[in-house]
Amino acid sequence: MSENHTTASAHGGGPFIAAIDQGTTSSRCIVFDKDGRIVSVDQKEHEQILPRPGWVEHDAAEIWTNVQQVVKGAMEKAGVTKKDVLALGITNQRETTLLWEKATGKPVHNAIVWQDTRTDALCRELGRNVGQDRFRRETGLPLASYFAGPKIRWLLDNVPGLRGRAENGEILFGTMDSWVIWNLTGGPNGGVHVTDVTNASRTMLMNLHTMSWDEKICNSLGVPMALLPEIRSSAEVYGEATGDLAGLPVASALGDQQAALFGQTCYSTGEAKSTYGTGTFLLMNTGNEPVNSYNGLLTTVGYQIGDQQPVFALEGSIAVTGSLVQWMRDQMGLINSAAEIETLASSVEDNGGAYFVPAFSGLFAPYWRSDARGVIAGLTRYVTKAHLARAVLEATAWQTREIVDAMQKDSDVELTALKVDGGMTANNLLMQTISDVMDAPVVRPMVAETTCLGAAYAAGLAVGFWSDTDELRANWKRAAEWTPRMNAETREREYRNWLKAVQRTMGWIEEES
Repeated sequence: MSENHTTASAHGGGPFIAAIDQGTTSSRCIVFDKDGRIVSVDQKEHEQILPRPGWVEHDAAEIWTNVQQVVKGAMEKAGVTKKDVLALGITNQRETTLLWEKATGKPVHNAIVWQDTRTDALCRELGRNVGQDRFRRETGLPLASYFAGPKIRWLLDNVPGLRGRAENGEILFGTMDSWVIWNLTGGPNGGVHVTDVTNASRTMLMNLHTMSWDEKICNSLGVPMALLPEIRSSAEVYGEATGDLAGLPVASALGDQQAALFGQTCYSTGEAKSTYGTGTFLLMNTGNEPVNSYNGLLTTVGYQIGDQQPVFALEGSIAVTGSLVQWMRDQMGLINSAAEIETLASSVEDNGGAYFVPAFSGLFAPYWRSDARGVIAGLTRYVTKAHLARAVLEATAWQTREIVDAMQKDSDVELTALKVDGGMTANNLLMQTISDVMDAPVVRPMVAETTCLGAAYAAGLAVGFWSDTDELRANWKRAAEWTPRMNAETREREYRNWLKAVQRTMGWIEEES
């Protein structure tokens, strides 16, 4: 990590909150001060295990070792000891699924990562008579290999003797938040087996209306309830750490996209955040009632603070955003660095009539069409690589617009502003384009590490370090804002053209018998 942090002395000596972000490629820990500023960061990557095409696994023991190291590292860099830290918060890659032995803490198999598609056939079989929406009313989710429930079932079916042990209560299931909390609070010696409502809402086993495990769905999926952790709020003290951190309250857990929503202080209905990385995740706060989606979005728990009512969100994901820029660089050689795309795209006034729909692995929200493939439409001899660069950036903007349109249709809630984070927000032309096509302001905060910040905020609320969400809102500082500059006529014409290009991607792959 770059050494851009200050030491604790520059932050008035504390107290502080530490947050662990157990992510897909790495684990890190950030120490924050009372103003929500970063005091120090430590980060460590773990191995991506790829046993065969479409399969992705992690070694959970390696991840736990790394988590311990980054917590220690971040505290050392900040020059703080555990007495300066009031609480520890956790945010995590969502849906990644682990089963381990209660008595020893040994994983029975590598963790199966959210991207893993080995449960495709199982999901098709589960939806055979009723289709993808079999459990949507209760869970807010379509039947898809993405979620944890089918992954648990796969492990029970494929690890010899595991089902019997699971039914006897010898095995525990967890997403990565549960695994980290259980180990932090003692592991085999009294570790607390919990998850929070946001992570539970991604298993396909939790009923959004009761906020508890749904016995009928567990039976349908063949998952014994003895495996499952207790569901708790996102901000409360689950237990105290043992070992080096003995006595430190472990006080929050949120799935990473929900943590970003929380860290971006989207506490009112209609507030939304979009994280622009390899792919993009857009979440909008819809208030205290779950909103069913009829437009290809997921209904998910946004967060729950202690015994307050849970707050729900609609979520839309775009498969290819930052990875399209990488593709332009690595596969096409049209740019030498990701940053160069902005310079190239800025050298022309518009897209020259070209539209790029990057359906490299099908279309995600709001279409969910796995038969689609990428298309560049509207080519003439006039089009240069600069026009294509512009079309690449516009692709991210139009895909954002489609998700926001779907959210407004589902919820009848008007988007007030879009708060953005993630690597692509460094691209000013892209941010302006998103504001133009959405006809709404786009705002980037001072602290870009909104995922860790969300976990820190929730933990701080749980131990009274911050008094309420109003105080957190006051902490939120704007670094940049873009407002729409495109006239309505141009916007509508361009959107029509984009939608025409999207239609051209569909039906490319023919169903194999």
